[in-house]
Amino acid sequence: MSLPLEGIKVIELSGLAPAPFAGMILADYGATVIRVDRPVNFNPDVLARHKRSIALDLKQPKAIETLRRILKESDVLLDPYRPGVLEALGLGPDVLLKDNPRLIIARLSGYGQTGAWSKIAGHDVNYLAVSGVLSLIGRHGENPFFPVNILGDFAGGGLMCVTGILMAVIERNRSGKGQIIDANLTDGAGYLASFPYYMRKNGFSWTEERGKNMLDGGAPFYEVYRTKDNKFMAVGAIEPQFYKAFLKGLGLTESSLPPQMDADHWEDTKKKFTTLFGSKTQSEWTQIYQNTDACVTPILDFNVEDNNEKGFAANPKPAPLLSRTPAKDSSKESGILEPGLHSAAVLKEFGLTNQEIQELIKRRVVKSNDIKSSL
Repeated sequence: MSLPLEGIKVIELSGLAPAPFAGMILADYGATVIRVDRPVNFNPDVLARHKRSIALDLKQPKAIETLRRILKESDVLLDPYRPGVLEALGLGPDVLLKDNPRLIIARLSGYGQTGAWSKIAGHDVNYLAVSGVLSLIGRHGENPFFPVNILGDFAGGGLMCVTGILMAVIERNRSGKGQIIDANLTDGAGYLASFPYYMRKNGFSWTEERGKNMLDGGAPFYEVYRTKDNKFMAVGAIEPQFYKAFLKGLGLTESSLPPQMDADHWEDTKKKFTTLFGSKTQSEWTQIYQNTDACVTPILDFNVEDNNEKGFAANPKPAPLLSRTPAKDSSKESGILEPGLHSAAVLKEFGLTNQEIQELIKRRVVKSNDIKSSL
């Protein structure tokens, strides 16, 4: 069975978080993803499933020459470096696109390729802060709170980068030309927040106060509640029919409470719900709401040892699911890849001779851990 991205060759320069995630998505769906590692100072990358590794010392001109040779026959370059680093290596887009006009160069950075912030260091929390997204997240009266590093690094960064790559691949089918993608975590996170932006801009139900709105912790029917056994339940009963089913599970009726959308009484209603949820265990509440449309679910631990009939809270599997050309099976993948494990084999695939490969290894331009089996 063929895979959706079969035949697409991706060169991923080693980095952390967003770029490895982007590479993993492409590899999951069939792209040939080759990670270019440093021969020394390896930072463990746990997002390397279905990839291969070649270790090049990019401080040596011969390594740059070798990488250019590989990129002449590749489809995508994943660049996780700060703006200007590729150019300093002699691998700027002007050079690479001249070598290979079909190459798609996906530049994944924190603040983008231009502007006052572009060349300074940052992390997920900084990109969320500058984009304005962080100001939306947190309880009323408390400091803004960052949601691990999922929103910036992985959604606004890696996933948006993959979206750009796929669009560029589709466009290349018409034009025959590659292009440069500026995928940065700041713009990506901001784009993800389009809904609250336009809600607020157009005067809909989104106040200026963090934690006072329906979807950010203000509403009692869109909230998390602690159970008797110190676990939690998630409630998302927005629509009237779902809210009615939710109240039924609690043993309440709509007539016994203020109107659902009366925000002036949300805090009092939330206190009542908090007391009720604290009277039963998570398992008991789960049984009550099982097979109902109340939009009430247990909050499961994100534990790699757990697995249930739906496969939730277990090994994250590729999504979305495709009916004819599904992604590779990732259930048994560790995600760890030894640097240089495939150096010789990869170089051979890109046309280098055994003699050339041996010379590169001898000069420590390349580190190979597969030399005996591949030459």
